[in-house]
Amino acid sequence: MPLETPKTSPWWQRDRHADRRPILLARNRIRAAAGRWFAGEGFIEVDVPALQVSPGNETHLHAFSTAMIGNDGEAQPLYLHTSPEFTAKKLLAAGEERIVTFAHVYRNRERGPLHHPEFTMVEWYRAGEDYSVLFDDCRRLMALATEEAGVSRFTWRDVHCDPFAEPERLSVAEAFDRHAGIDLLATIAPSGETDRAGLSAQMRAAGIRHGDDDTWSDLFSRVLVERIEPHLGHGRATILDAYPAPEAALARKSPRDPRVSERFELYACGVELANGFGELTDADEQRTRFLADMAEKERLYGERYPLDEDFLAALAEMPPASGIALGFDRLVMIATGARRIEDVLWAPVAG
Repeated sequence: MPLETPKTSPWWQRDRHADRRPILLARNRIRAAAGRWFAGEGFIEVDVPALQVSPGNETHLHAFSTAMIGNDGEAQPLYLHTSPEFTAKKLLAAGEERIVTFAHVYRNRERGPLHHPEFTMVEWYRAGEDYSVLFDDCRRLMALATEEAGVSRFTWRDVHCDPFAEPERLSVAEAFDRHAGIDLLATIAPSGETDRAGLSAQMRAAGIRHGDDDTWSDLFSRVLVERIEPHLGHGRATILDAYPAPEAALARKSPRDPRVSERFELYACGVELANGFGELTDADEQRTRFLADMAEKERLYGERYPLDEDFLAALAEMPPASGIALGFDRLVMIATGARRIEDVLWAPVAG
C-alpha cells in the first residue's frame, strides 16, 4: 500500500506560527523599506482593482473567473487579474509618470515551492525612461531586502547570491549558446518568423528531449527551464536580457535587432524574481499578439479570455515607458532563506 503523505499542521497553529513569525516580521520590514525607497525616488503608490474585464492575454496564464451582478440582476463575467499591468498602463495614459503598486494577483494552476494562487506583485513604471534604468532599480531593491532581513546574501536550496554585487547582464542568445550550445538567433528571421525544425535539430544534437508536436515556443521554454534557468543568479544576480521577439509579450522590439525585444528577467539563486519591459505602445501590434496568444490558448486548453478594449485604447495614448513586475514574496523568500513561498505569507490560501 502507498504511504500516506504526512499532513502538516495548519498555518494558524500557535507553534507553527511562532516558527514563521520572524520571517513574517522581516517581510513587513522589507515592504515598509521598499515603500520608502519608491517614495524617495518620486514614485506615487497606486491601488488597482483586482476585478477586470480581461485577466491578461498570455497563452499559459490561467485566471480565476467570477461574475458581477448588476442592479438589474444581469451577470457580467469578470476575472481576477493575473497582473496589475492593464490598469497601471491606463494610469500612464492618464498622465502619471512614476507609479508603483503592491498588488495582490491571482493565478490558477500554479502551486508549489515558488508558486501560490494568490501572491503579491510589485509593479512599477517610469514614463520616458529607457528600460535599462530598471536594472539598477532591481539591484537596489535586492540590497534593501537583504539589509532589512539582517543577512549578507540570498539563499535558496543551497544556492547563494550576493545581492550587493553588480548583476551579470546576459542576453538570452548568449545563455543558449553558453549552457545549451544552441544558436537561438539562427532560428528567428528578422520578420519574426521562427524555424521550429532548426531549433529542434539543435536540441536533438544537445541531447534535449522534446515532443514532435511542440511548437517553437514550447521548444524555447523547454531549453530555458532545463538548461538555462538552473545556472542563473549563482554568486551574483543575472539579468537575462534581449528576449526573442516571438516571446516579447508586452515589450517592444529592439531597435538594434528585430529578432529580439526589450524584455529582461531578473534571476537570483536560480529563481526568477522579475520581468521587465521597454513597453510596447503600438495598440495594433499588441492586439495582433493577444489574438495569436488566445488562439494558441484555445488550441491547448480549450478556452480564451476576452481582450480589454479599454486597455488597447489607452495603449495608443500611453507615453514611451519602461515597466517591471517583481514577485515580492519570492524576494522575501530568498532574502530570509525560507524554503517555500508559503513560509513568507501571513495567511496562505488553504488547500
